[in-house]
Amino acid sequence: MSLFSTTYDVIVVGGGHAGSEAAASSANMGAHTLLITMNLQNIAQMSCNPAMGGIAKGQIVREIDALGGYSAIVTDKTAIQFKMLNKSKGPAMWSPRAQSDRMQFAECWRNMLEQTDNLDFYQDSVNGLIFENNTIIGVKTALGLQIKAKTVIVTAGTFLNGLIHIGEKTFGGGRAGEGASTGITEDLVAKGFESGRMKTGTPPRVDGRSLDYSKMTEQPGDEITEKFSYLKTSKPLQKQRSCYLTYTNPKVHELLKEGFERSPMFNGRIKSTGPRYCPSVEDKINRFAEKDRHQIFVEPEGWNTVEVYVNGFSTSLPEDIQDKAIRSIEGFENVKFFRYGYAIEYDYFPPTQLKHNLETKLIENLFFAGQINGTTGYEEAAAQGLMAGINAALKTQNKEAFILKRNEAYIGVLIDDLITKGTEEPYRMFTSRAEYRTLLRQDNADLRLTEKAYRLGLASKERFERVLDKKKKTELTVNFIKNLSVTKEEINPILESKKLAIVNQTMKLYKIASRPQLNFNDLKKVTKLASFINENNIDNEIIEQVEIDLKYSGYIEKEKNNADKLNRLENVPIPSNFNYSKVKSLSYEAREKLSKIQPTSISQASRISGVSPSDISVLLVYMGR
Repeated sequence: MSLFSTTYDVIVVGGGHAGSEAAASSANMGAHTLLITMNLQNIAQMSCNPAMGGIAKGQIVREIDALGGYSAIVTDKTAIQFKMLNKSKGPAMWSPRAQSDRMQFAECWRNMLEQTDNLDFYQDSVNGLIFENNTIIGVKTALGLQIKAKTVIVTAGTFLNGLIHIGEKTFGGGRAGEGASTGITEDLVAKGFESGRMKTGTPPRVDGRSLDYSKMTEQPGDEITEKFSYLKTSKPLQKQRSCYLTYTNPKVHELLKEGFERSPMFNGRIKSTGPRYCPSVEDKINRFAEKDRHQIFVEPEGWNTVEVYVNGFSTSLPEDIQDKAIRSIEGFENVKFFRYGYAIEYDYFPPTQLKHNLETKLIENLFFAGQINGTTGYEEAAAQGLMAGINAALKTQNKEAFILKRNEAYIGVLIDDLITKGTEEPYRMFTSRAEYRTLLRQDNADLRLTEKAYRLGLASKERFERVLDKKKKTELTVNFIKNLSVTKEEINPILESKKLAIVNQTMKLYKIASRPQLNFNDLKKVTKLASFINENNIDNEIIEQVEIDLKYSGYIEKEKNNADKLNRLENVPIPSNFNYSKVKSLSYEAREKLSKIQPTSISQASRISGVSPSDISVLLVYMGR
C-alpha cells in the first residue's frame, strides 16, 4: 500500500531551479503540491557558476520576482557581489547580475520552500510515469511507490539518462556526485514523444588558497549596489567579495591541444550539441584559433569557503591535461584542484511538442519545464518552472491558462521561441531575441507584471499597492516636467556647467531633459522641480522611471505601436487541429511546419521558420480576414 494515499493537485519531479519555482508557484496558488527530488540537500543547487542574472537573464529574474517567484529574493539574501551590466548603453540593455554564496543559496531556497503552505516534500527518484489513455495520473518511484496527481511537472534538468565525460572516462550521472535518472524518457518515447540529446559542461573548482591573486586583475562589484527583488524586505549589499580576471595564453592552448585526441568532444564519443554561447575552452581554442588568449574569471563560491569557480575554463579534457594546462595560466601556477571539469550529455524533448502553457500536446495534464525543453541557464529554467507551476495549478482549478505575450515579458519571448521555433542547441536568452526590449526593461518588470501576479494570487495586496503608487508618482512627475517652464536664466548655468548649448528663451523642461548629456541630478537643480520631488516623496526608483520615460519616449511609443499591430494578429485565432494539408495555396514547407507545430494564432504562425508572408496572407483569407 502506498504511503501517499492522497491524490495531489500537482507533483513536481525534480528540485532544481525550475522545480523549485514550479513547486512554489503552484503551492502559493492553493494547489496541494508534492516536490519529489533525488536529494533534498541539493534543492536549487547551483550546478555550474555561482551567479544569477546577466545580460537578458537579469531581466528574467526581475520578472520572476514581479510574478511572485522566489529567485530574486533568494539571490538578494545570498549575494556576495552585485553588478549592473551594460550601464554604458541604453536602459533596454541594463542587466543586473549577482554572485551568490552557493551553499547559502541552496539553504535559503529550501528554507523558503519549507515555509510555503500546501507544499510537501519527498526524497526519491521518479523512474516512471503513470498514464490513463492520453492523460497523466501520477508517477512511479525507485522505491516502488505509485503517487497519484491531477497534474505532473517534469523538471529533470540534466539527469535524464545523464552521462558524464572526463577525457576517456565515462560514467552515468546527473551532475558530479549524483546518479542519473532513468525510466522517464523511455515512458515518454513509448507514448510517441520525440527526444534528443544535448550537452553542457562545467569548469574545474579549485582551492583559492593556492592561487596568486597579485598576478590577476581585481574585479570589484558596483560602488552603489542595487538588488533584484522589488520587495522592501530585500536589501542591497553592504559589503562585497571581489572576483578576479586572468587570461589563457599560447602555452595553455598548446597544452590543451595535446589532449584533443583523448577529448570526448573531438573523438566522437559526444555526439550531442553543446551551448553555442558558453563553449568549452577546447572548443574556443579550436573555433577561434586566431586568438592567443581568452578571459578567465576567478569567482569565489561564497563568503566562508576557499572554493573557487574557474569561469571560462569549462572542459571535458582528461584530468592530466586539465592539470598541466591550468598551471600555465598566470596566478594558477600552484593550483590545487577540488574537482575537475567535465561534460554531461542528457535527454531533452524538442519543445515544439508543448503548448504555450508548457503542457504537452500529446499527454493532458503533463507539463515540462527547464532543461528538458532544451534551454540552458538557471534563469531560463526558473522562469519556465514558475509558468508551469502557475498553469498546472490553474488546470486543476479549471481556469484559463496564463500566457505572457512577447511584448509583455522576456518570459513570453522565451516560451514563444521554444514552442514556435524549437531548438537544436541549448537555448539561452539574449536581449537581441526580444523585438520589444525597450518595453521589457529590468527596471519596469513590476509595472508590467505585478497586477497579473496579484490577480493570480501570487502578489500580496501590499506589493500591488506599492506598484500602483510607483506608477502614479511616475506619471505625476513626468506630467509635472512636461508642464514646467524654465527661464533661460535658471537653466543656462546648468547647461554651461555640462558644456552644452544654452537656450535663448523660456522653454518647457521636458525638451531640455531629453538631451542625452543631462541626467536627473542636473535637472534637480531647478528649484521648482526640487521642491516637487521633496513634497511628493519621489524616490530614486521613480526618478529612474521618469528619466527613461523622458529620454526614450519616442522609442517606447514606436515599440508600443508595433506591439499593437502584433496583438491584432494574435487575436486572429486558428482552430485547433486545422487541416493545413487541404490548403493547397500554402507552400509545401509551410504545410509541413504548420501541421507539426499547430500554432494557435496567425501571429504565432508568422514566427515559424519556413512560413512566408504569402503563406500568412493565404491563412488570413481562410480565417475570414
